[in-house]
Amino acid sequence: MPDFSVDWYRDVVDFADGTPQPVHWFATHFTEGAIVLLGVLLVVAALSRLRHGDTPGRALALAAPVAVLFAYGASEALKSLVAEDRPCRTPADLVIVAGHCPPAGDWSFPSNHAAIAGALAATTLLLHRRIGLVAVPLAVLAAVSRTFIGVHYPHDVAAGLLLGALIGTLLTPLVARPLTTALPHLFPRLFPTPTPVPTPTRR
Repeated sequence: MPDFSVDWYRDVVDFADGTPQPVHWFATHFTEGAIVLLGVLLVVAALSRLRHGDTPGRALALAAPVAVLFAYGASEALKSLVAEDRPCRTPADLVIVAGHCPPAGDWSFPSNHAAIAGALAATTLLLHRRIGLVAVPLAVLAAVSRTFIGVHYPHDVAAGLLLGALIGTLLTPLVARPLTTALPHLFPRLFPTPTPVPTPTRR
């Protein structure tokens, strides 16, 4: 475990403990609500592609949730493999904004919340640039909030955010590629095969 991350965690938790009670209330609700907001942004971006995009764009919109779910699964698998205990377990009298530490066995590295946030932001950015530019800073704040409320080390949230963003960016186009080919055959009315533009011949 990086020593600098432990030091940063202590500094952030001490700072958070000194903030007013309304800040505590906002932080504990924001850390969960931000994921919901990011999900809404992804839905809006996906609907835009489904309504106005071509078949490859629509396939990308359908592939995005798959990448987000995969990011969550990958972070959960990595958690079980690393089995890093939560920073709020020691010392026992540590005061955190969250109020209580997650139960034993709910490991710390990487942060699931940060991984989901990173994947949601990355896939939203792939689908709709303007909406994605709103989602990216929101995802960063969602990740940082996990340390602010005291349930994750900084390196937990940084790794989770990076993992989710990489999976969202790389996996979404990979899943969309076979969908682009399959959808026109499965749903020809909804996903028409693009008509090739004839090449003019010279005379």
